[in-house]
Amino acid sequence: MAAPRILISAGEPSGDLHGSGVARALREQWPDAELYGFGGSLMQGAGVSLRAHVDDLAVMGFAEVARHLPFFVRLLRDTRRELDARPPDLVIPIDYPGFNMRLARMAKERGIPVLYYIAPQVWAWHSSRVRQLAETSDRLAVILPFEQQLFEAAGTRALFVGHPLLDRRAEATARAALCAQLGIDPGRPILALFPGSRAQEVRRHLALFEAAAERVRAARPDVQPVIAAGDAVPAPLYATATWPRTRDNQALLQHASAALVKSGTTTLQAAVAGTPMVIAYRMHPLSYAIARRVVEVEHVGLVNLVAGERLAPEFIQDQATPAALADALLPLLADGPTRTRTLAGLARVRTALQPPPGAGDAATQVAALARELIEQR
Repeated sequence: MAAPRILISAGEPSGDLHGSGVARALREQWPDAELYGFGGSLMQGAGVSLRAHVDDLAVMGFAEVARHLPFFVRLLRDTRRELDARPPDLVIPIDYPGFNMRLARMAKERGIPVLYYIAPQVWAWHSSRVRQLAETSDRLAVILPFEQQLFEAAGTRALFVGHPLLDRRAEATARAALCAQLGIDPGRPILALFPGSRAQEVRRHLALFEAAAERVRAARPDVQPVIAAGDAVPAPLYATATWPRTRDNQALLQHASAALVKSGTTTLQAAVAGTPMVIAYRMHPLSYAIARRVVEVEHVGLVNLVAGERLAPEFIQDQATPAALADALLPLLADGPTRTRTLAGLARVRTALQPPPGAGDAATQVAALARELIEQR
């Protein structure tokens, strides 16, 4: 068959990371495939021609999206025109529901197959959105173990492919090398601070996380806080930071005794690394007021949703104070029942995220599903 034309759409840094893996797997299937769409530098490096960059797309929260609405309206209009003028053979949306669910519907209306990878967490908002996603997707490749049954019950074919974070467990930088780069003592415990991968998250969390770390240090002077810097976050946003920072986030989690993380994919990254964590998140007050009315899940942190229990303490909005965060972190930094119980729970989460035996990694499975849909067409 002729090399296909495939639209891949990722609207945030984590989607760019996972989309780059899919792009490479698609290239193995079709070296001459035309890959284009929305993403970041990682997808671009994997051979995807970008129509828009995640730096412009990575906006979260109801109030924040409202301010950028004209940009998204123009982007959807231009995308609709291109789907009409030169339709691709397949559309692969990756998470990012506000834009990608509309893209999936536009493609479906034009008879273009849709393979949704990393299903948005619509089950957290309302069951009707689960049905919407099922109606606009030919196949779903899901990365959380409970999602396959949930989406199949809504009427679509879903496949649990394992979590793509497990595909990228490369050898981390050695502890001594990391500490030398940061100018810290390799013999003392490290507290990892992950304020976020988006500029708006860093603005809301960095000062809070540093204040919490100061309180931890007051009780445990041997602890060394280190800030995880986001690749897509402008360096000036860290100008007031007190502690050393690194972009080698995998190594930081691997060698940290505990972590303070914003809610999101980072909680699963910490679980994969076996690093006990405390979860915090602050958002625009209007976004929070709306979210409180519509969110239907018991836990906010993905690690807790996969575990089915409050494995990591969660502090949202006004609950996230320096004192509360420090009090929750201190037991995780010391040997004892809290740390032991948490480490055992993280091991169960890692097992739950593994793909089915013999299935291959997540990106390879997505590429196989892509071939299946294109050949059926």
